[in-house]
Amino acid sequence: MIKPQQEIIKQGYQALVDALGMVDAIRFIQYFNWGQGDYTKERHQWLNQKPLNEIINSIKEQQDDSNQYDEILK
Repeated sequence: MIKPQQEIIKQGYQALVDALGMVDAIRFIQYFNWGQGDYTKERHQWLNQKPLNEIINSIKEQQDDSNQYDEILK
């Protein structure tokens, strides 16, 4: 039997609370956010304004930066 999506979400939250405790589970959930805006529309706007080599260089620079998840990994 397939579980409803709501039940999976409920069990996931409970697993986080069981594993991390309430406070750290909330901190973990708050670390991720949905953001705002229309990514697809904005992406097309900046892609149309920048040459491809500039985009590639920007990606390479971001890869060299420290890991954005260092706080989680420590």
